[in-house]
Amino acid sequence: MNAIAFSIATFFSTCIGGVFALRFRDRIHHLLSFSAGVLLGVVVFEILPELFKLANEQGVSVTRGMVALVVGFLVFHALEKLVLIHGIHEGDYSQHVHPDVGILSALFLAGHSFMDGVGIGMGFQISNSVGIVVAIAVISHDFCDGLNTVSLMLANQNDTKRSIAMLLLDAATPILGAVSTTVFKIPPSALILYLGFFGGFLLYIGASDILPEAHSKNSPGTTLILIGLTCLGAIFIYFLASA
Repeated sequence: MNAIAFSIATFFSTCIGGVFALRFRDRIHHLLSFSAGVLLGVVVFEILPELFKLANEQGVSVTRGMVALVVGFLVFHALEKLVLIHGIHEGDYSQHVHPDVGILSALFLAGHSFMDGVGIGMGFQISNSVGIVVAIAVISHDFCDGLNTVSLMLANQNDTKRSIAMLLLDAATPILGAVSTTVFKIPPSALILYLGFFGGFLLYIGASDILPEAHSKNSPGTTLILIGLTCLGAIFIYFLASA
């Protein structure tokens, strides 16, 4: 019950992040720049260290996790270019965005949020103290998940109604993840592959979708500001992960 109670708090944290993105949609490029830094920070300061830790604990090579990272990067690249027929970034990026790209990206983020809930549940399976620490980190980080979900939807020309629907899905999935840990446990070996695959996905959408859109319409005077916001997003996750 402790895991489920803490996972409910992530629902509100995610919603607050999404509402923030909706409220300041006129400054979406600034939000996207910050979001790109957040995604980079999550991969470098949260996902990869956890992947290396699990590999060390199991006495296996980290190579399988890094292979999964490359596969995650290439799979989403293939989906975007072949299935979603996403246009090449040339000229004004906004002419090439597609609502389906935003929806698929948001669904991947919802999948990650589900695993956030699983992480809370697994933490409480170890001990209450571990579960509480994990839950605090997830609650803090899910604000950015809500911001990223809405930012991705709006950046790919989805309307407010669809953006809110995906936000609510992303907000609800951690609760489902926490509930799932009451009936089964995820093998650590499978978690290594998941972390690598999801890390590759985040790197792709950050570099290929979010950053190009963030810089698509900025004037020369705002370039440094946007770069600074990207750095700030990565720094924010660094301190969150180090807390």
